[in-house]
Amino acid sequence: MPTTLDLESERKIQNTAGLKWYQGLDRYCWIVLLIAALGWLFDTMDQNLMNLVRVPSLNELLYKDTPAAQLSIEQKADVKKHGGYITSIFLLGWAAGGFVFGIVGDRLGRTRTMMLTILIYAIFTGGSGLVHSFNSYAFMRFMTALGVGGEWAAGAALVAEVFPSRSRPMALGLLQALSAIGNMMASVITLTLARVVSDAHQATSWRWAYFVGAAPALLVIWIQSSVKEPPQWHEAKRQASMGKELGNITHLFTHPVLRRNTIAAALMATAGVCAVWGVGFFSPDFVREELRAGGLAQKAIDTRVSIMFFCQQVGAFLGIYLFAVFAERFSRKEAFYFWFGLAWASVMIFFWGIVGSGAGAFTRGVILAPILGFGTLGPFSGYTVYFPELFPTRVRATGSGKGVWLSH
Repeated sequence: MPTTLDLESERKIQNTAGLKWYQGLDRYCWIVLLIAALGWLFDTMDQNLMNLVRVPSLNELLYKDTPAAQLSIEQKADVKKHGGYITSIFLLGWAAGGFVFGIVGDRLGRTRTMMLTILIYAIFTGGSGLVHSFNSYAFMRFMTALGVGGEWAAGAALVAEVFPSRSRPMALGLLQALSAIGNMMASVITLTLARVVSDAHQATSWRWAYFVGAAPALLVIWIQSSVKEPPQWHEAKRQASMGKELGNITHLFTHPVLRRNTIAAALMATAGVCAVWGVGFFSPDFVREELRAGGLAQKAIDTRVSIMFFCQQVGAFLGIYLFAVFAERFSRKEAFYFWFGLAWASVMIFFWGIVGSGAGAFTRGVILAPILGFGTLGPFSGYTVYFPELFPTRVRATGSGKGVWLSH
């Protein structure tokens, strides 16, 4: 005989049958999605400030007394080498953040973990503008990345547990798609600085970009007053006293299903974070180098690189959102197959299309960058939609974070 709870659940299903994913949702769902999206888009903004100012910042830190246009071939090679180092350090911090704050997110709660990680990446992004040596720069970028890695797992788990199952995939897809807005904001910040800062101070304008990146810390005030822990997390916490420990990493490897899911998540994240993100987000440096070879002035180079990167993120927004639509209409597996192939092709098309173009790199970049963004960022929608589905509430943030950690 059905219980009252069963009858209530059946009524809710009947009342929402035939509705689109965004219909029939209460106001709180949208508040949570908006706050989580802001946390993540500011997160990606802080990530990509580094991608846009990586070369100018290292030029100043390594060769302060030599204008960028006068660097020798050996000095340019040294800057490029240190650019690889700083990116690798950032990826290691991202991995460590996913590992540590994934566990914290399950044990301390999604909301408090999101507030903590936003404070971390905002404060250390601002601190990146104060450095005067490569070592201190590397430390700031590592600490920023700790917050970056932790915020994603907490925010995705929070949205997954607040939205009903019928709306969850598209809500998570929209959450990830809005991260492209953060990438666009990074390009707008650097573009604005390139235009308003005098030629004499162009070499140090990257510091102001990082100072602006500290602003998201204010978002914590809104989170604290507006978002509460999901009921599923409170239930998982109650069950923890019955032997089902929250955030227990060993469960990811001892339970056969969770072990398989963890390995699958790690392999998919490896393809996206290390191969796709690591390659695709060197596009600003690549175009910058071609424009410099074409004889453009530093201010013109900075302006064109920012515009090109903005176009890349327009394509990324479309790719991320359409991945979620494709995955819902067909399957997660088919979506990943299609987009990983597209990501590989888009990287080849972009870099082969730009190489050797000199001053023409800007025109080619504006045309090819949206294709690069569409292909390379699409799979990240899959991580946000699919990873929370692979793990139960008690290890959801831990499992999602470990998938990214193991990929590094």
